[in-house]
Amino acid sequence: MSDAPEARPPVVTPVRVVIALCLIAPFVAMLWVGSYAKVDPEFIGIPFFYWYQMLWVLISTALTMIAYQLWQRDQRARRGGSQ
Repeated sequence: MSDAPEARPPVVTPVRVVIALCLIAPFVAMLWVGSYAKVDPEFIGIPFFYWYQMLWVLISTALTMIAYQLWQRDQRARRGGSQ
């Protein structure tokens, strides 16, 4: 019986950093109000302030989907490829 500890994968990996960035980006974009608190440019008659926020709804959805897929792949890799 060996006293060597199990080799555990690191907690912070490049994939997990990308996941965190995908999930944090929408919050930063929406909390930085000064970057989009304006009327111009308009898009089909909608002021920038409104269409920018609606665009971030779509971007947030895409980033969350990417983060989820990366998380699933990371978890499968940590379990040794089972499933």
